[in-house]
Amino acid sequence: MIFHFKKKLLLWKLKFLNGGPHAGISIIPKCPAGASYPLCQLQETEVYSDSAQDHIAPCGYIKLATEISEYMEHSKFLPKLNNERPNERNSTYKERFTSLHNLVLVMFEGDTIVVPRETCWFGFYPEGATAPLLPPQKTKLYIEDWIGLKTLDDAGKVKFVGVPGDHLEMAHDDVVKYVVPYLQNQFAFSS
Repeated sequence: MIFHFKKKLLLWKLKFLNGGPHAGISIIPKCPAGASYPLCQLQETEVYSDSAQDHIAPCGYIKLATEISEYMEHSKFLPKLNNERPNERNSTYKERFTSLHNLVLVMFEGDTIVVPRETCWFGFYPEGATAPLLPPQKTKLYIEDWIGLKTLDDAGKVKFVGVPGDHLEMAHDDVVKYVVPYLQNQFAFSS
């Protein structure tokens, strides 16, 4: 992040990603398979339609491992953000990501919103299957280093943190333990 501060730039080379669906979610939050609510039915029939992609935010994160070709062709957000489309990879994404000094990925161990919760660490299912759940280091995104996650991890700059609680419910003690140490001495000024 770049902040303008008294005619100088404050460069912050730290990124906290708390409970985000970085590798995708397999269901719309709070919609178990077979749910009868209209929004929930979208995940089974229309999740990759232009209308759903344009107007229902969670649909931009839906990644159905058994429908990867549909996801790659029609999902408008996540495949682009994660450099998943081989002919559309943006080297700037990787350059910026790998310029971080630290990347702290927080997974909420009781998360009921982000499914699977391991997506907070970029873990996900293999293409074409809903099991096993792969740790981030076993995914194509990591192995082929599409966004620079492997580069950062190899440099010791990625911290995989698991905390108890549901989605974004981080206890004060966990904030002090996992967040505060990275905020100290992380600011650099340049003109």
